[in-house]
Amino acid sequence: MQLNNTKVSFIGAGNMASAIIGGLLAKGLPANNIFASDPSAERLAEMHSTLGIQVSQENEKAIQHADVLVLCVKPQVLETVCCSLSSMIEARGCLVISIAAGIEIKSIEGWLGSNAAVVRCMPNTPALVLTGASGLYANANVSEQQRAVALELFEAVGVAQWVASEDLIHAVTALSGSGPAYIFLMISAMAQAGVKLGLEPEVAKQLAAQTVQGAAKMVLASETAPDQLKRNVMSPGGTTERAISVFEDEGLVALVEKAMTAAAERSREMAAQLGDK
Repeated sequence: MQLNNTKVSFIGAGNMASAIIGGLLAKGLPANNIFASDPSAERLAEMHSTLGIQVSQENEKAIQHADVLVLCVKPQVLETVCCSLSSMIEARGCLVISIAAGIEIKSIEGWLGSNAAVVRCMPNTPALVLTGASGLYANANVSEQQRAVALELFEAVGVAQWVASEDLIHAVTALSGSGPAYIFLMISAMAQAGVKLGLEPEVAKQLAAQTVQGAAKMVLASETAPDQLKRNVMSPGGTTERAISVFEDEGLVALVEKAMTAAAERSREMAAQLGDK
């Protein structure tokens, strides 16, 4: 475990920070090695009580002993946070990981200095139940050991993958970053259709959600392509074949591509709007 003796600090103590911290604790990282800062004293008190980590309302205290600094603040305030802490981060020489959507590494380097070791990560909300999917990209200042630490940190809450270029983070944002909402929409639509077909609402919701979970587990556990798994369920002339035909005839595949392209375009717009001018 690369994280064994690593001290990890979080600026921002929201749901994603809590999820990652929970995963790190579950993986065996000592609570004393984890620090979180946030403006909310109530939030920090809750985290200290439930997780046993060190907390402070002062961001500077989070940096003092950090080997890894995870920036879990909203994209709109990332510049302010980075500029206010840049001298301390430079002096500490810690790895900086940003999970702010849309903010490119060149902007973060502009705020922290060109020598900063920066990893950009796009996690997703299922990290809250330790089944997240994260895409990562590192600048040239990140060492191989730091890359291993960053990967292990996000593997603590699910699956993590490096991408070959930073531009691909926009694709990750469109796929897995925003993806849970697509699946929630599908579960809701399936459950509503089930109710219209006569099922009780709770029964329909449980069956729809479990079906999605089971299908996802089959994809992850099998070397068979998802498209072939789909065909394996379809008996000629059967119920599944008829349903799939409706989806395909109505253009579901093209619609998914159109939606994800729109999400990726929005991610690029955010980078232009919120990045270093």
